[in-house]
Amino acid sequence: MRPRFSPDAPPERPADPAVRRANLRRVFGLFKAYRWRLGVVLALIGFSALLSIVSPFLVRDIFDEALPENDNRLLTILVLGLIGIAVFTGILGVFQTWLSNQVGQRVMHDLRTTVYRHLQRLSLAFFTRTRTGEVQSRIANDIGGVEGVVTSTATSIVSNVTTVIAAVVAMFLLDWRLAVFSLALIPLFVLLTRRVGNVRRRITTDRQRTMADISTLVEESLSVSGMLLGKTMGRTGELAERFQGESDRLANLEVKRVMAGRWMMASIQMSFAIMPALVYWFAGQSFIGGVTLGTVVAFTTLQTRLFWPVGSLLNVQLDAQTSLALFDRVFEYLDQPVEIIEHQDAVDLPPCRGDVAFDDVWFRYGEGPWTLEDVSFEVPAGTTTALVGETGSGKTTIGYLVARLYDVDRGSVTIDGIDIRSATMASVARTIGVVSQETYLFHASIRENLRFAKPDATSVISVQGLDTGPLLLENNDETSSNPCLGHGHRRWLGDRGESQSSRLACPRKHRSGLSRSL
Repeated sequence: MRPRFSPDAPPERPADPAVRRANLRRVFGLFKAYRWRLGVVLALIGFSALLSIVSPFLVRDIFDEALPENDNRLLTILVLGLIGIAVFTGILGVFQTWLSNQVGQRVMHDLRTTVYRHLQRLSLAFFTRTRTGEVQSRIANDIGGVEGVVTSTATSIVSNVTTVIAAVVAMFLLDWRLAVFSLALIPLFVLLTRRVGNVRRRITTDRQRTMADISTLVEESLSVSGMLLGKTMGRTGELAERFQGESDRLANLEVKRVMAGRWMMASIQMSFAIMPALVYWFAGQSFIGGVTLGTVVAFTTLQTRLFWPVGSLLNVQLDAQTSLALFDRVFEYLDQPVEIIEHQDAVDLPPCRGDVAFDDVWFRYGEGPWTLEDVSFEVPAGTTTALVGETGSGKTTIGYLVARLYDVDRGSVTIDGIDIRSATMASVARTIGVVSQETYLFHASIRENLRFAKPDATSVISVQGLDTGPLLLENNDETSSNPCLGHGHRRWLGDRGESQSSRLACPRKHRSGLSRSL
């Protein structure tokens, strides 16, 4: 059974190795649509790596042949070769960076939109049990956290691996004894890096959880409703202290994340700096023999080019483990089941009369007690039905079931005799309008709020029986006689109906919600 999502669950990598491998395949699958462009990038990386190992051999020939023999022609050719390789690899690098970032940003775009569209398909139950700030954190922080890996780190890994392989081959071709001596410490560095990676992954887990907590606190306390509650309850000081505590925790985690393994990395960098001097000493020993000056210079040149990508790969290993943990968090959202689905043979609801019927309906939220038990009633077209009952008796739930924001566990809900589960989502949304107890207005003009249900509406529409006035005005209309709209449809509303100059009272906001729905 698929585990239920919990916002308090630690966002660590799954313990099951099979799940980790499956998620890794999903990461690679994100690039599948751009495999041809990736092929070009990989070809450029390989070609650049091959060119980079040619330069040390040219340097060797300069010191071993051109300079000792005063061969100016050979010296000129070798120097021009070095210059040409530098210029050509620089041009290739620019084109490679442009192409790899294009691919990376398209992948990020696909991932963001896929997550957003999947969240749109989830039932209302998911959002009632998940903090709003948590959802925002997953989209902003987690997807944003993997952006660097997708756009640059992935190609950097391939480039560095190719460069390391090419450099190691060239070092053995120059002198296998010097190569073995200079590469002896690399396995030790890899083992140390793996230990640091585990520490940084745990710190990143705590960091992402803290960022989600901060997002939730900001969402709840800095909204209009949150500010109203905080000020009227005299809790603004406590909220500020809570935010300060979370921010302080985040700052400490950032310091820990940066400093995790810093001594180890400093030791590695120091070893890389010392190694060329040790190579000079090793090459000068009598038991070595036969090592020319050009070979030593070329070898240390390769060392310089080798140690930088090796160091980058060691750091990338740490970043990759962190990013894979973030991918796991993103995939956790994508794996949330879509509970309200549209059947393949779903039909559009025809222009309806408006007969609504509940037939032996049973419903409960999750595994809790039954909210509705054996409920049956009819609402004939053209009539008005008021549901009266104590809190928690299921009044709002009945409205949710009619709009198919939830599906019944037993029984059926029909409109004109058609079970809404057999109708398309679009036709249900077109037929059923829902106005919640707390009317939600976007941070936009009144006109844009009213047009949300029908963006292309331009004509004046009047609804008999409601004191709402014209619902929509022509594009050139500036004012309205509608009492709930105040100074005109172009007036800009802030969060939940607030504006800089005035606000919509609750009844007026409710009338605006009714106008938008109708």
